[in-house]
Amino acid sequence: MPNNYPKLHNATWPGIVGKGPDSEPVISFDTMLEKTAAAEVNGVKFDGVDIGLFDPHIDLDMSDDGIKKLAAKVSALHLEIGSLVAPIWGGPAMGTKEERKIFVEMVRKACRFGKKLRELGVRPNGIVRIDSASKPEQWALDPVNNTKLIASTFREACDVAAEYGERLAAEGEICWGGMHSWKTMINTMESVDRPNIGFQADMAHTLLYLLGTNRPEDRILPVDFEWSDRKTLHEGLKKLTNALRPWTIDFHVAQNDGTVFGSGSHDKTGRHCQALDPNGKLDIPHDAGYWLRDEKGKLTKAFKHICWDGCMFPNEVMMKQQTWNDILGVMIKVREQHGWVE
Repeated sequence: MPNNYPKLHNATWPGIVGKGPDSEPVISFDTMLEKTAAAEVNGVKFDGVDIGLFDPHIDLDMSDDGIKKLAAKVSALHLEIGSLVAPIWGGPAMGTKEERKIFVEMVRKACRFGKKLRELGVRPNGIVRIDSASKPEQWALDPVNNTKLIASTFREACDVAAEYGERLAAEGEICWGGMHSWKTMINTMESVDRPNIGFQADMAHTLLYLLGTNRPEDRILPVDFEWSDRKTLHEGLKKLTNALRPWTIDFHVAQNDGTVFGSGSHDKTGRHCQALDPNGKLDIPHDAGYWLRDEKGKLTKAFKHICWDGCMFPNEVMMKQQTWNDILGVMIKVREQHGWVE
């Protein structure tokens, strides 16, 4: 029997992230759902979607009836809902007292939303994703005290999430202060010290941890590293994943060409490339194994689904059905190599 876990999800928020008046028009939630539901490779389809709880896709203050309609809409397409993104960017985690209150309140609303979806039976697993909503440059002005502030805000958010039976996953990305390198990420996690927080690994973003982008002193790969040197890359990935895997409770499959990119209002971060991009530096099915298996090669089964994140793809690319078929094809290979049967 072929592996049926982890479930394969597509993200809907790439229809919004990096879009806007100074970039390209937003792609609607319904269109993202339709492209996901229509993707198929050798009879295999996506199992679900991960959702960003922000305008114009989703009204975070939606009524219970509205959430029911959302659940019904997704279920009608034979999809489930997994991880959710809390829209915490109005209140930096290391900001003022008022800003930090806003951060925690956004987490509360997202967790309420997530609990409702669980109760409706459409969300069997998944986390609520957060970040520090703070810039690395600001963090660097006072690393010790800013890390304490972020940790304090995250602790409050964790306590709120626990009231709703939710876990929070902090996304490691070079544009988020206190989370912009593998070492600062671990330091932040350890400082929070709550059982219901973990790390969200994205293959495109964590690749730049190896290069020390935005924090050169934490670079893992040699300064004169050449991408053709797969042996050194593998050693770097092993070191990185051994350090972060114990924290990892959510996982994004992605590709990166080793560069940074930003569009719309989004800061420059690890570039998401198409699944079959010839400039991609990752062997996706192989390299995903560093996150999905422990140091001895045993499956961790730390999460029940994996998600594709294609933020800041051009609209022309996102409107082609073949894009989503290619993505699904790569994710199927990941599951074939590192999945299991339940």
